[in-house]
Amino acid sequence: MRVGIVQSSYIPWRGYFDFIASVDLFILLDDVPFSQRPDWRKRNRVKTRHGLRWLTVPVTAKGPLLIDQVLISDTGKSWRNTHHAVLSDSFSPCPYRTEALEIWQAGVVDAPRYLSQLNRRLTEGVCDYLQIKTPLVDSRDLGATGAKTQRLLNLLTKVGATRYLSGPVAKDYLDEQLFREAAIALEYKTYDYPSYPQPWGSFTSAVTVLDLIANVGPAAMQYLRSATPAVVAVP
Repeated sequence: MRVGIVQSSYIPWRGYFDFIASVDLFILLDDVPFSQRPDWRKRNRVKTRHGLRWLTVPVTAKGPLLIDQVLISDTGKSWRNTHHAVLSDSFSPCPYRTEALEIWQAGVVDAPRYLSQLNRRLTEGVCDYLQIKTPLVDSRDLGATGAKTQRLLNLLTKVGATRYLSGPVAKDYLDEQLFREAAIALEYKTYDYPSYPQPWGSFTSAVTVLDLIANVGPAAMQYLRSATPAVVAVP
């Protein structure tokens, strides 16, 4: 069984969903420290008529907290109204703008209290639209211990994984020898995608997956699979 382990993100880019579609089980690693620096956990980019713009979820994260402990600081409508207005304007020329906005609205309705809850709800909504059937599991529910590579291996062992698909950046810090000793294969994901029709100037891929859905709708899966296979580090 091929398993991926990644932190949640706010309306992630298409590579995140290619990753989910490429594994048999996807573990959301949200019981790890939340970065106080701006990162993908609480924000993402959208392409607008005025260029790229960040959409950021306001959070309360004073002191050391795990990702799944971070509260959304404004559970009212203000940030949601802002994000809806930007997305609506950004997608205004797109043929499938209604579908993209409906996915987002279904995820933010009822104002989830925790950032991790919001991210998971939006991720599940996109997966449903794209017909990605991979089960999503929260790492906290697995009760794994340890740190760094050993913690990942403990998670993988608990779910019976035989292969681990990792993001390419992790190559700089994963202990590949531990995977050999555990007899779990290790692969690194590649992100090699074609462009798709997109308004507002030159094409850019580094935006929320909602941009892909707004522009090509049901054909999104044709633009979602990397043309380059994963790199095998430990057979």
